[in-house]
Amino acid sequence: MAQVDLPLPRVGLGQDIAPTPVKVVLNWGRRYSLWVFNFGLACCAIEFIAASMARHDFIRLGVIPFAPGPRQADLMVVSGTVTDKMAPAVRRLYDQMPEPKYVISFGACSNSGGPYWDSYCVTKGVDSIIPVDVYVPGCPPRPESLLQGIIRLQEKIATESLSTKGIRAKYAGHRTAASAELTRDLIAPPSGGGVS
Repeated sequence: MAQVDLPLPRVGLGQDIAPTPVKVVLNWGRRYSLWVFNFGLACCAIEFIAASMARHDFIRLGVIPFAPGPRQADLMVVSGTVTDKMAPAVRRLYDQMPEPKYVISFGACSNSGGPYWDSYCVTKGVDSIIPVDVYVPGCPPRPESLLQGIIRLQEKIATESLSTKGIRAKYAGHRTAASAELTRDLIAPPSGGGVS
């Protein structure tokens, strides 16, 4: 599978004429000041909390946990089972984050539905509703796995080019979905006949 370079977000008016050292400084600043918005839905959220505590301490990597809300966050960590009912909320919160924004899918449930993949109400991976930068496997993954995922994301940020014009569209086929597209009836209406 060939990797496709997609357009990245515009950082400012002078980004096209900024010298390379300035671009390096901008990438460095984005790399080591990630404000995290944790969208914890199940047991993986506990492992996220463990990664932010003193033993693992991902703050030393330049990651600030527990942003006040999505409008102050650079990084969304989706951890746990995303149900079809919760999918519009995940998309809505992602849309509220300012560019450039990044997503880590943390755990098997978030990556692909996990052990609940065949359930009628489970979204088959958060990447079907928002673009994902890094996948962290496991059920639940250990805190060290999240640290590795953060380091992998920081490596990707360090190599981003700021001179590309346009908005980042990382979806397969550059598809974007509105929150309203992700809703469906929870219970099908009765087909014919009534109860007597």
